[in-house]
Parts: sequence; structure tokens; C-alpha cells
Amino acid sequence: MTPAAELTPEAAVATPPVLGPGGHSFVAAAARRVAPAVVRIDTERSVARQPFDPALLDPLLRDLFGDPSGSMRERGQGSGVVIDAKRGLVLTNAHVVDQADSVAITLADGHELEGSVVGADPVTDLAVVRVPTREEALRAAPLGDSEALEVGDWAIALGSPYGLERTVTMGIVSSLHRDINSLGFADKRLDLIQTDAAINPGNSGGPLINASGEVIGINTLVRSGPGAGLGFAIPINLARRVADQLGDGKDVVHPYLGLQLVPLTARVARDNNKDPDALLLLPERDGALVQRVLPESPAEAAGLHRGDLVVAVDHEAVGSPGALLQRVERSQVGRPLPLTVIRGQKELQLSIRPAALPHAG
Repeated sequence: MTPAAELTPEAAVATPPVLGPGGHSFVAAAARRVAPAVVRIDTERSVARQPFDPALLDPLLRDLFGDPSGSMRERGQGSGVVIDAKRGLVLTNAHVVDQADSVAITLADGHELEGSVVGADPVTDLAVVRVPTREEALRAAPLGDSEALEVGDWAIALGSPYGLERTVTMGIVSSLHRDINSLGFADKRLDLIQTDAAINPGNSGGPLINASGEVIGINTLVRSGPGAGLGFAIPINLARRVADQLGDGKDVVHPYLGLQLVPLTARVARDNNKDPDALLLLPERDGALVQRVLPESPAEAAGLHRGDLVVAVDHEAVGSPGALLQRVERSQVGRPLPLTVIRGQKELQLSIRPAALPHAG
């Protein structure tokens, strides 16, 4: 056998993970630590039937099946993880329990409990469900630190995909700070963990854990079609902050400016400026380019214009819309926030007061 000191880098990479007691892998040990806190969530909700012309229905079928108008019951399924055993709090995705009339929680030991939605935050796609406290049956999962993650770290997904409980898949952290807006979700405000661990329907709301058996994220979506197989999770540091507020019955407040932004790089700006038919000369800098200013918004009140390039917030450089939104998310509603803006050939210092993001509907 080749001594460890003589292993080439390629051989070192190919070396299998160290096995734990009993010959089981670190994945088994990590999953065993968290599995008792993972739950299945079954929901029912009333949905309106599609409009239907009764005149088109055969009278015999109408007598057999009744009036096709009205509402129908829709069932859904997802996963969740216990984060507070004493208070019976389960963390999951907001879309898992959205408009649910009933929520059934199946614990890892098979017990089924009736749950109630304490609160949900659609902007971060997080929700907290409470179940009757049964400390002898509930076990909270250990929570890790998503800020400590690096690309290439192990990532293990737990949940109930397609209703198959206690399913475990493994991969790595493929990327960090993946802006959810780039995935087509303009109404969300999230930087996601990207992983190649298999995440399927029913995994939503379940935990993504590290090699030590600590929750590092909440599985939220998987990309279908081109790029299928890419999974995404909400970082646990954000999820913990949101869950703390929801668990206490508070609304989650998100500061907003009222801007629609697109990324701009110096290279893209130079290519634009070389075009004789360009409608606008752009600053050859990295930043967040203002595409639209929403009416009656903090941005309009602060004097921001279409075509402005935001390059710094509170004297901290921002190179993209995602970086700007991260900084805004950490700001306080109503408190002045300095912006450095490039307008034409001038650098301007503006002050904006973020407002609370209006609730949809």
C-alpha cells in the first residue's frame, strides 16, 4: 500500500472518506444526528375549480358527479425540521404551508400531530409551524453556521421526497450567495446555497446539513429543465433570524428602496459605449444600474433616476444588485442610508430612508 506521504494530489482526492465506528461513513453519522428532528408535512387547502360551462356536461354525468362548480380539496406535501423542542416549533418553507386549511406533522418515530402555522414570510420563503409539545418525542436539530461554508464542503439533504420518508442524499456545496432573482423569482429576497445533492418535490422545507450533522440550510427549490439537478437551500443563519421573529408571533420586516436593478460591469459598459447607436453612455464601473424607480418610493424621494449606477452603500462598495440588496436587508427602516451614485460623469452622495416592504395583496 502506498504510504500517505507518497500519495499524489490526484490519489489524495480519490481517497474515500474515513469510516466511523462500525464501518459506517460520516454521512450515516451526520444523518443519524439530525434525522430525529426531520418531519413530514401534509397539507390540505381549498382551491377554486376551473370555470366550467354546465351546459357542456351530459345530464347523466351531472347526476352522477354533481355540480362541477365551487371548490375542491388540494393536498400537498413537504418536509420540515424541529428547531425548538420545548415550544414545539418546526421550520419549513412558506410555500409548503401556503393557504393550508390543515397541517399534519409526522414525526421521525411515526407519530402524527396536528400543526398550526405560527407565521410565514413569503419574501424569504420561510414558515414556522407549532405542534403540541411532547418533549419525549420531539428533538431539535443542531444548527450550524452558514457563513462558515466554503464551496466544495459536503452537503447532505434530508426529507421526504415524493412522500418517501427518511430519505438522505449527498453532494457538495456547489456555490454560495446565488441570487434567487437570477432563477426567475423576482418577488423573493434571498442569496441561496447551491448544491448538487438531490433535492426533489417533497424535500422542500427539509434540512441541508454538513458533515458534522449540523443544519446549514433549508431546502427550498430545485431547477427543472435545462440545468436540472441543481438544488438550492436557504442559509440557516438567515432562516434562524426569520424563525426567531415568526416563532414570537412577529411580522418579518424587510427594508426596501423601490428600485429595479440590473448588474453592470466595466466590460459591459465599455462594450455599450463603443456602440455608436447606444442610447445611453454608461459609467465604466461595476455596480447596480437603476433600470426603474418605483413611484412614491424611498428611491423616488431620494432623487434617484433611471440610468444611475449605485457603487456604494454606507461607504461600502457594492458590485452588483445582490450585494446592494444584502446591504439594504441589514439596514433599518426609516434610518438614513448613504448611497454613492454615478450619474453621467458625476459622482453623487445621496441619502435614502428605506421603508418597510409592502405586503403583497
